[in-house]
Amino acid sequence: MTQTSTQGTNRRGALKARAYSVLKKNILGGHYPPGSFLSERMLTSELNMSKTPIRSALELLESEGFVSVSPQQGILVREPSLREIIDQFEIRFALEAYVLRTIAGKLTEPQVTRVRENLVAQRKAAEREDLEESINLDGDFHLMFCEFLGNREILAVMKGLREKIFWLIWLIFHKDQRRMRPNWQEHQQISEAVVSGDADRAVRLLEEHFEYGKRSLLNR
Repeated sequence: MTQTSTQGTNRRGALKARAYSVLKKNILGGHYPPGSFLSERMLTSELNMSKTPIRSALELLESEGFVSVSPQQGILVREPSLREIIDQFEIRFALEAYVLRTIAGKLTEPQVTRVRENLVAQRKAAEREDLEESINLDGDFHLMFCEFLGNREILAVMKGLREKIFWLIWLIFHKDQRRMRPNWQEHQQISEAVVSGDADRAVRLLEEHFEYGKRSLLNR
């Protein structure tokens, strides 16, 4: 392969990656809300690039379940199905309940400090009604307990779920932004139970926390 062809391949790959990154950010951030229709012409104009990298990015997003592309309907930003919502909450609860039971009462001082710093940031974001920051901090809160456990396989699964988790949290908060304040308060109660070593209470609070989110989405 010549240097020129290599550069061309690298450039196409970079454009596809950029298109994918921007499109996914716009979906997860609510710029393209669920149920909205997109067109290649609109996307080429917004992203200032040709159809080829955009089509490649859309194929990847479709494989991940974020969009549906068809010759008849065009590009549809999907809403997660009822089955997908239930599956997401079931696997999260199974993993996180195990994590909380295992680490309850065993956090180090630096870990406790990290949890409390996250909670302070959550409270401030809720007071500002900063939707994007609240979603990011929510994801960080749940993920950090998995990091504390140190189980690489569980952490890998949770990281793989993170973007879909982000998507569900966005849908919950978008439906009711007032949810941000009680959300961090529930996180605070969960963390207090974990720090004090009350594993049963931590898991019960986690289940109630997830049940609210699941009901909110299933009843939308």
